[in-house]
Amino acid sequence: MIFETVAITEFLKLHRARVHWFTLGALMMGPLGLALFMWIAMEPDRAATLGLLGTKAELTGIEATWASYSGFLVQIVGTGGMLLLAFIVAYVFGREYDEGTAKNLLALPVARHWFVLAKFIVAGAWWLAIVVAMLAEAVVIGLALGLPGFSATVVVQTVGNALLAAGISYLLVPVVAWITVWGRGFMAPLGFALGMLLLGNVFGSTGWAVWFPWSIVPLLVGSVGPAVSALPAGSYIVVALTFVAGVIGTIAQLRYADCAQ
Repeated sequence: MIFETVAITEFLKLHRARVHWFTLGALMMGPLGLALFMWIAMEPDRAATLGLLGTKAELTGIEATWASYSGFLVQIVGTGGMLLLAFIVAYVFGREYDEGTAKNLLALPVARHWFVLAKFIVAGAWWLAIVVAMLAEAVVIGLALGLPGFSATVVVQTVGNALLAAGISYLLVPVVAWITVWGRGFMAPLGFALGMLLLGNVFGSTGWAVWFPWSIVPLLVGSVGPAVSALPAGSYIVVALTFVAGVIGTIAQLRYADCAQ
């Protein structure tokens, strides 16, 4: 009963905020931008008359097909989503520090691990909602463009791959939450997330990619080379251990560290 009350409170706090609309808009800009390049690849002459470079889409390897479109969508959810999801988690865990209400929250007669679990559920639901909305938008845009190669199988594979990338990205963010409560604000976790995104792309070009947590998503979605058809079991173990370590670290930081503001 205590956990349900804490979770409902966290959802109500999110409902009163407007930042979730910002994250939704940011993610949904991805398919719109991708649609522009798809249209350029389909209509290079018309794009040239409008001052757009039709060769740009060709030079970046963009083909106006559902297969190409789907691959880039998965990259948007995976690589781009890693940074956006870090922002979501930093906001959920750092909002009280920014507003100066963390000491009031932690003074409540409620075990602190319930706050951590509730916030992770809110962040997960938030992330899932905007990813599903973005994928629905992407399907509508793809149909409106009339891209060749459409089939129900392609859509199902795209949604499945995108949700897998979104899920792995989510399993990495407890470390961001840990840094948020340790740093008591937004800057440290966002800086960490950006650094790991860059470092993940560096390691993604090496043989260590399957063992470095922040290289696994770029490797899966193909942002550091050809997308892999399947990850080795060791990669899933690394991600799971990263998730567990992040959750335990976040709980321990709130329970044992000096949380005075």
